[in-house]
Amino acid sequence: MRILLLSDIHGNLEALEACLAAAPQYDSVANLGDIVGYGGSPNEVTVRARGLGSLFVRGNHDKACTGQEGLEYFNPIAAWAAMWTQENLTPENYEWLRALPSGPLPLGDAQSPAAKAENGDIAPVPVYTCHGSPGDEDEYIISIQDALDVLMRSSTRLTFFGHTHIQGGFSLDVKRGGLVLNPMYVTPNDSEQLQFPLEPTTKYLINPGSVGQPRDGDWRAGFALFDTDAYAVTFFRVPYNVEAAQQHIYDANLPDRLALRLKEGR
Repeated sequence: MRILLLSDIHGNLEALEACLAAAPQYDSVANLGDIVGYGGSPNEVTVRARGLGSLFVRGNHDKACTGQEGLEYFNPIAAWAAMWTQENLTPENYEWLRALPSGPLPLGDAQSPAAKAENGDIAPVPVYTCHGSPGDEDEYIISIQDALDVLMRSSTRLTFFGHTHIQGGFSLDVKRGGLVLNPMYVTPNDSEQLQFPLEPTTKYLINPGSVGQPRDGDWRAGFALFDTDAYAVTFFRVPYNVEAAQQHIYDANLPDRLALRLKEGR
């Protein structure tokens, strides 16, 4: 099975459409949260996301934009965008976002071809999804230390998460210890993809990247594809009409910074 992994769309319709146009064939979609917030197209993005699949975990902006979380921990710009989004969501989209479940949620089972050959009929390992971390949906996993704190306490081999807007992830195994998975692309503006084969005995925390507001210095929209049969993750970066996405923000009279950062990847 090939699962399309989307996270942190943040109301950016142009970025979402570019990712869907660039994505290879897939069987299902897993959305890791923060469908809205920051961007100027919350209703259009919510409708599009709703039509893509049934596996969703909520993000902190999904909660804030539907009145489930206070804004005291948001910076002023993020709080402004959350209040604007809450006021502009249709009642149907508001209620749908409000009902999104918290993670972690099971994505399914997977096992590498090598493990299948070696282990025969042994059951594959479960795969999970969350927004922040498996233990706290609002927690950021940014550094290797953050990741090791999670990986060393967990028996789960593979978890997909979002929230940081940084594509890549972390791994932990007996031989190599903890490692950072950092996709290294060749160009700054073209469509690119990188495949990471996964080891059957290694634990992973993997972030597909942010569709709508990357913060790793690369302005291009990010997503990933998980192939359960090959037991591999492919990371993607794709250009999109960032000027149109910026214009939606300007038209909504949201802070200019929310538009300008899209081209910076910050």
